[in-house]
Amino acid sequence: MPMDPEIAALLKQFGVDGPGPDTPPSVAEMRAGNRALSLAVAPDPPIEVASVGDDRVAGVPVRVYRPQGGGTAATVVFFHGGGFVVGDLDTHDGVCRRLCRDLGAVVVSVAYRLAPEFPFPAAFDDCVAVTSHVSDSIADYGGGQLAVAGDSAGAGLAAGVALAFRDEGRPLAAQLLAYPCTDLSGDGAHPSRTENATGYLLTTAEVENDTLLYLGDDPAAGGRAPASPLLAGNFAGLAPAVIGCGECDPLRDEGLAYADALSAAGVPVKKHRYPGLIHGFLNFDTKSAAVDAAVTEMYREFGELLNS
Repeated sequence: MPMDPEIAALLKQFGVDGPGPDTPPSVAEMRAGNRALSLAVAPDPPIEVASVGDDRVAGVPVRVYRPQGGGTAATVVFFHGGGFVVGDLDTHDGVCRRLCRDLGAVVVSVAYRLAPEFPFPAAFDDCVAVTSHVSDSIADYGGGQLAVAGDSAGAGLAAGVALAFRDEGRPLAAQLLAYPCTDLSGDGAHPSRTENATGYLLTTAEVENDTLLYLGDDPAAGGRAPASPLLAGNFAGLAPAVIGCGECDPLRDEGLAYADALSAAGVPVKKHRYPGLIHGFLNFDTKSAAVDAAVTEMYREFGELLNS
């Protein structure tokens, strides 16, 4: 499957269109590179919302985006991608601003702790803690329905939070999972890990390195939920989901498999396999018409779940 030409041109422009390096970069280099690319493709000027403010919730740094207009609004707790190792509130500022604007929702973006300094389950614990606080204090946010969202590793964390909320009997209206990382077991069951191993920005070698850093001294955690939501076993009663994956993504098949698992358990799911799109496409919506169309569709469907 050929890459979307606008995305291919963008990767060439930034010199990230070839195979990954033979030797993995340092964590500091990974973070700097991810941040530089993310900020370079961010909307300029930034999407306008009513207000943006940094805070701490349950001891975790967050950024709260509030939409134009008054009255009750849905609240979305958002978890950024980055392989559990890179990414921050700034790398996904444009994504959260668009979510806030397009959905008319309050968005709480979470700066969970990163590996390898804080391996599993630190990130998951932070995400559950923030979402639980927002749920308990919903009147301080939008006052309406609560949902979770994320991309890549953040989508895997969102799926884990949805499982935890289901198990605790906490209400959750919807989940938006963009190219989610759902299986850290490393059992080789997903052909896209081989098919899209190199040449599409994220490489399979990077996925495997990030997984090692994230699981740390507990590699067996990758064989079960919440580290691997796909291996949860029971998906009944989960919040309705919108799941979108790019055709040219090493994580494509595990994301689509998660959509199928939810659907088989009777969970309403909107499942999308977008031709020509790569991992991380949410950040490229202003650079590619195909990405913009995909993001528009996913956000519209997510908003319909929130407002139903």
